[in-house]
Amino acid sequence: MSSTDYKFEGWMGLDASAAEGNMKWQEFEPKPWEENDVDIQVTHCGICGSDMHTLRSGWGPTDYPCCVGHEIVGKVVRVGSKATGDIKIGDRVGVGAQSGSCQNYDGNCEACANHLEQHCNRMTGTYNGTYLNGGKSYGGYSLYNRSPSHFVVKIPDAIPSAEAAPMLCGGITTYSPLRQHGCGPGKKVGIVGVGGLGHFGILFAKALGADKVVAISRKADKKEDALKLGADAYIATSEDKDWAAQNSQSLDLIISTVSSSKMPIVEYCSLLRTRGTFVQLGAPEDGKLEIPAFSLIVRGIKLGGSLIGSPDEIREMLDLAATKKIHPWVEERPMKDANQAILDMDAGKARFRYVLANEW
Repeated sequence: MSSTDYKFEGWMGLDASAAEGNMKWQEFEPKPWEENDVDIQVTHCGICGSDMHTLRSGWGPTDYPCCVGHEIVGKVVRVGSKATGDIKIGDRVGVGAQSGSCQNYDGNCEACANHLEQHCNRMTGTYNGTYLNGGKSYGGYSLYNRSPSHFVVKIPDAIPSAEAAPMLCGGITTYSPLRQHGCGPGKKVGIVGVGGLGHFGILFAKALGADKVVAISRKADKKEDALKLGADAYIATSEDKDWAAQNSQSLDLIISTVSSSKMPIVEYCSLLRTRGTFVQLGAPEDGKLEIPAFSLIVRGIKLGGSLIGSPDEIREMLDLAATKKIHPWVEERPMKDANQAILDMDAGKARFRYVLANEW
């Protein structure tokens, strides 16, 4: 199939009202073709909270028009002569939240040299970004996607496409900090927030062998789901009296997936044992997080953050998911119904990830 046999069309956010279910279906111009690129016929694309933040310019002004979606799975229809990764036409592949870095060109920065491409100072997001060749990045609420091959990964046969898609952002965003901070046998881990990210946190913490996984949420309405996902215990912070005191110094690692500056971070840190680690994933729109300085000082607690994961980490995560038979909770929605799907996701109706599916 040549480059002239298909058009790049998708759901475009033209202004901040797009987040209110006002995306428009129209054609767009992908990045100028380079010989390390791959074109993908999109079959599935997960809906991520980042999509909503971007559509409404919540993290700063969005470069409209913008086609969001960075949990992309589909079939390769064009491969550049300099593409890496042994990618062939017809392969089932995926693209996560990053599709560019200096790795595409000189690869000289420290982050890329150490296979930490997500921290490259020339990182390009899969949407709302600008590649080093000047082209804009457009995401997967679309029929086709063009991405540099370095950020295109093959999907193991054992993982259905609808389940693989949300792993490419939601999954890796929790897997990477769990892996990097030693989640495994002998560790007790807390996951704050039981949603799209948090449910992956529970699944991967268990798959990595944590001795105990505690789900933490404001209300008790997700307790049954959290336990079905594999959590060993559940804390409802707005309903469990004295929850902080009762669970004091009981965890080695906490992964926080929530995006609110009003979270009780001081109390969360009180759940950590001496020299425990708190990792923040969610990026609040509504203000800055308080630093629990006294807790950090007294017990030597480490406070950190994490951003998606590298292509190598994504491959490692997918291999683990295939081996351990990890099945995220997903609901497929037709791509044509994307406007309603983002409204339902933003209203908290997803249990726990919506995945848009094209009709091919």
